Amino acid sequence: MQLRLALSLSILFIVSACTPRVELAMADKPININLNVKIEHELYIRVDKALDSIINKDSGLF
Repeated sequence: MQLRLALSLSILFIVSACTPRVELAMADKPININLNVKIEHELYIRVDKALDSIINKDSGLF
């Protein structure tokens, strides 16, 4: 009887020691993401000759 009890307890301790454990923890330092991004753009504007006279420098529109 004592042998069975000792065997049962030892199996219980072995099985409980092998159970997986998952922890979620906050980081103590903030996460820094450094991005080196170069953005280039080109704008092409086509203006009709009729609109060109309206949008010229002397019109005061711009």
